[in-house]
Amino acid sequence: MFFDDCALRKSYTVSTSRRPPSNLKDSLGTPRGLHAIAERIGAGAPPGIVFRGRIATGRHFGELPPEEQANNLITTRILWLRGLEPGVNAGGDVDSHDRYIYIHGTNHEDRLGTPASGGCVQMRNTEIIELHDGVRPGDLVWIED
Repeated sequence: MFFDDCALRKSYTVSTSRRPPSNLKDSLGTPRGLHAIAERIGAGAPPGIVFRGRIATGRHFGELPPEEQANNLITTRILWLRGLEPGVNAGGDVDSHDRYIYIHGTNHEDRLGTPASGGCVQMRNTEIIELHDGVRPGDLVWIED
């Protein structure tokens, strides 16, 4: 859900981790708690463009071989999160930013609404563009069950 000035502006169907929620490094679980948007990445990239290492590859996921398309790809836009709760999702083995936890587009929109990711929050490609354009670094993100 996207709130602006304490008012609900939009609700999105997302997917989180296939594994149980977890803030621990290497758990592949989606971390819980209060986060902030650390970086907005991908402004202006076409929908469906694949990112590797936070860099747009210039290729749409549909152009990739089937074995690559089978993977959960990072597409369209990235909102890189930073945990704000020391010992919960910030610092040490629980640091969301160091774990590269993002909100991002996916090449598997048909899986949204079910546990599908490797720890990130996945969204429809058109909706991550909308969200990306409506938020700024420092804006708060709350992740809960």
